[in-house]
Amino acid sequence: MQLVIANCFFNFCQLAAAKWIGDEFMNLFEIETGREYTIEKIDTKDSEFDKFLFSLGCYGGEPITVISRRKSGCIVLIKNGKYSIDSGLAKSITVC
Repeated sequence: MQLVIANCFFNFCQLAAAKWIGDEFMNLFEIETGREYTIEKIDTKDSEFDKFLFSLGCYGGEPITVISRRKSGCIVLIKNGKYSIDSGLAKSITVC
């Protein structure tokens, strides 16, 4: 329990520090299309999705670009590969 609380506090401090410095954290549904962003965090709550995204090269620190967006999902460019991801997964990927 203490570890969970400490982890939440750490994440809160990271977000607060980023806002203070001027960085903005947004998910893939909130960003401009055609502009490159850096993946900050992926919070799928599913280890299989995490492994899948990692296999695509989608993990913290890597560049990502949303090419197009629809209500059901979006097309992203990760390491010169284009992938279609659904809206739920897109909302779990935080970028800055």
